[in-house]
Amino acid sequence: MNILVTGYNGQLGYDVVREGGIHNLNIIGVSRKDLDITNELAVRKYVLKIKPDVIIHCAAYTAVDKAESDREQCWLVNVEGTKYLARAAKEINSKFMYISTDYVFDGNGSRPYLETDIPNPISYYGLTKYEGEQLVQAILNEYFIIRTSWVFGLNGKNFVKTMLQLAEQNNKLKVVSDQFGSPTYTKDLARLLIDIIQTDKYGVYHATNEGFCSWADFAQEIFIQSSKSITVERIKTQEYPTVAVRPKNSCMSKKKLVDNGFEPLPLWQEAVFHYLNEIKP
Repeated sequence: MNILVTGYNGQLGYDVVREGGIHNLNIIGVSRKDLDITNELAVRKYVLKIKPDVIIHCAAYTAVDKAESDREQCWLVNVEGTKYLARAAKEINSKFMYISTDYVFDGNGSRPYLETDIPNPISYYGLTKYEGEQLVQAILNEYFIIRTSWVFGLNGKNFVKTMLQLAEQNNKLKVVSDQFGSPTYTKDLARLLIDIIQTDKYGVYHATNEGFCSWADFAQEIFIQSSKSITVERIKTQEYPTVAVRPKNSCMSKKKLVDNGFEPLPLWQEAVFHYLNEIKP
């Protein structure tokens, strides 16, 4: 099985390539310097040349706040790039997996979101990711759409690394406590993605580590597990204004994964433990 992975220089793409290698799959990771996914001719030429059996599309414009002003580039990457890759996948009849986000939801609900709930993004980034989902569904008859959230991995910036860096200069940190979701370790998610693409169980899935927490809970767990004496001051969203609006409720049900026979990811606290061990000097 030949697998093309976009976004190889990102957190998830990097771990998907690593996981594919562990499974002895012929996996090719490409970053922006290898392939400009916003260039339709380049995408078609590249895909037709290597003829992958599967495309796992991890590449995305993920600077949520910057996206509000840099709308053209965000749209090019998240919408046009996705369209070009999906069209190329259809031309060679390869499986296609699109990585989406909890930000397709408005966060106004009180229960975990189901895969069948209607998205209503409240940020430009979320809008472009939902547009990408719709294009994939319009172009392809069969597809995998995987919504995930709050990712952290070895390769790139993330909340865990930011908290550890801030802990070097502070003994107290203010962290938002009224936004809830599921932290997701890219190494755990990558294993699941590799499992899923080797099946024909197509559709939309939610995939995160198990359990829910607030950003403040997440920070507290990081400090406890890394033995750092940091006081977490819990604040409301309005006390930490950002350019882009974030959903208050990013909790997503993973029932569909279980119903289709896939093993749930470990608890998010376990994921933090394994990640902290992975990034130890």
